[in-house]
Amino acid sequence: MAGMSAQSRAAWALAERQDGVIRWDQLLTLGFTRHAIAHRVSRGRLHRHWPGVYSVGRRELTRRGFWRAAVYAGGEGAALSHRSATAFFEVLPEVDDVIHISVPFPRAPRLPGIQVHRRMNLRADEVVVQDGIPVTSIATALIDVAPILTAAELNMAVRKADVLELISPDELRVAVAHAPRRPGVGVVRDLLERHTFVLTDSELERRFVPLTRRAGLGKPLTGVWLNGFKVDFYWPDLRLVVETDGLRYHRTAAQQARDRERDQAHTAGGLTPLRFTHAQVAYEARRVVATLSAVRRRLAARSSRS
Repeated sequence: MAGMSAQSRAAWALAERQDGVIRWDQLLTLGFTRHAIAHRVSRGRLHRHWPGVYSVGRRELTRRGFWRAAVYAGGEGAALSHRSATAFFEVLPEVDDVIHISVPFPRAPRLPGIQVHRRMNLRADEVVVQDGIPVTSIATALIDVAPILTAAELNMAVRKADVLELISPDELRVAVAHAPRRPGVGVVRDLLERHTFVLTDSELERRFVPLTRRAGLGKPLTGVWLNGFKVDFYWPDLRLVVETDGLRYHRTAAQQARDRERDQAHTAGGLTPLRFTHAQVAYEARRVVATLSAVRRRLAARSSRS
């Protein structure tokens, strides 16, 4: 920066803190005149991306720089949102180069390459500032993208948010309960309910046993003790054990370790352990039957060879 004026050094320093981006009003605050700004644009020292938003020195920006620039272009109250917000939080990848921002209604800026969502009901507590970039909260972002995701994609995003300790399923459930009325609210709520779905022992058996019959299995033994553990369902002729989990999202580290110990003990004892959730039994019967059928055939074939 040798030979630069104090003004230019200050602009460079500010842009470095802002992913290479600087705003028109910030340049004015640093003492640049409109003419000085236009001169630097013409000389390639400033590069205009959107009205009032520039990169300093070079046109290229990181993805984070483009996110920041898009929010700056959106003006007061703008925040990174929707698919761009879930990419920012690293729970879902971006699917194209379009950047999504939300702005307060009734403003509707037209910005090339930016999808602007006008919001009447985005509360202050639904926006967080991360490294100087306003972005909708992870709960709001998940609600916003839920209607355009497949069930598998949404499930993956919720799991990733939990793993990254951005928001737990319990915290997300509370956020959904208090969120303004939006299309994604019901989608996320249904997902959470489905994956924390619990059947009573009697109801589980009533729903599960017909699936085993469709898979060609006989009636299982229930609640018997094997290898030091009480199992849910057992077929002694095939040495097949099926365990069912009621709370997929809420398995603590200790519970998961205990599950592994159970499965390992059964495997070491010459059994084949399978594990389904209550939600799978209730909502994914076809997949459960297909899995049971494939395992039954494999175990029956192995038994006939021995």
